[in-house]
Amino acid sequence: MIISALVVALASAAISSVSREALARPRVVVLGDSLASGRGIGTDKAFPAILQEKLDDAGLDYEMVNASVSGDTSTGALRRYERALDGNVRVLVVELGANDGLRGVPVSQLKSNLSRIIEAAQARGITVLLCRMEALPMYGWDYTVAFHTAFDELGQRYDVPLVPFILMNVIGNRELMQPDRAHPNAAGARAIADNIWPFLKPLLVGTTAHR
Repeated sequence: MIISALVVALASAAISSVSREALARPRVVVLGDSLASGRGIGTDKAFPAILQEKLDDAGLDYEMVNASVSGDTSTGALRRYERALDGNVRVLVVELGANDGLRGVPVSQLKSNLSRIIEAAQARGITVLLCRMEALPMYGWDYTVAFHTAFDELGQRYDVPLVPFILMNVIGNRELMQPDRAHPNAAGARAIADNIWPFLKPLLVGTTAHR
């Protein structure tokens, strides 16, 4: 009888745990680097926080999770992405590549890393939104062009929406960048969120009823 009661208790606990996860608020996770982590301005002003405001204003019941690490490369993200996918994650926003480009990481490695992250998310039924990053011509134009093309190839291969360069109209604008000219200020973070929102919103509208 004791053993039977224990089995029933364990089974009930397992069911309860699954139920809590199923009923948990659906999440949108941003897997990114310092452009998303809020370096210099704080996470409360980074673009994921602004996207949360947009979700709330649109009446979309999602929790925006900022799983970004300053200085991260696609290789670094590959080591930690699995934890970011835990829970009721519906959409994964992949914002990576800036540091790969600055370090001259081979484009083949960038593509391989991002491919593994995208495949893992899709295997869990998670929709992926890929954000394009560009590489400065520090390592020659061939590298810059190949870097640019890599995101197109990934978008087509995995049939995922691709956000154009998220720093469009931000990089180079002193009013939107911090003094280091590498990271957005609070206004720049809002501009980045504005660049991403038109691609993110269609992935979420009409899906919250399926929680």
